[in-house]
Amino acid sequence: MGKSDALVFETKLHRPSKPGMDEGWRYLVLPKSVSDKLPRRGRTSVEGTLNGAPFVATLEPDGQLSHWLKVSKDLGEAAGASAGNTVTVQIAPVDREPEPDLPADLKTALAAAPAAKAVWDDTTTIARLDWIHWIETAKQAETRQRRVDSACDMLASGKKRVCCFDPSGYYSKSLSAPQAAE
Repeated sequence: MGKSDALVFETKLHRPSKPGMDEGWRYLVLPKSVSDKLPRRGRTSVEGTLNGAPFVATLEPDGQLSHWLKVSKDLGEAAGASAGNTVTVQIAPVDREPEPDLPADLKTALAAAPAAKAVWDDTTTIARLDWIHWIETAKQAETRQRRVDSACDMLASGKKRVCCFDPSGYYSKSLSAPQAAE
């Protein structure tokens, strides 16, 4: 799918019920019919516009076989959009998935495990995204540490894909869009 095949849709911009420390962000959920045309159910990087304002972002899986997009305060302002507004979105998958940022704990663990690091370096960008997402979806620090340790063990044994991780969140329900405050 190239830029000429951009997907255009309208949807509502929501305010999350639990925004965390950053009160300014909003989000939108893609219609399933639009997500169905994307290259994968998991994290997918796109470029596009929100009410004409350009952005590049990574869509997150919503656990319902669709995706959601975090809209920063700056993008919302550039698009002239507030929570509750219907927005026009145009997206297309990026030509090449950007290399993910390596979390500090995983970076440290890989540096201490040369065999794991070698396999990590030999995996695809999408596989690395899945490993990172699996680690980052841990809800407790102990679970996260276990996942970092397990990732290094699995990688060192030659495993290039994380096992038992559903990147769409549909089967394991590990991923979902935020709850709307409205």
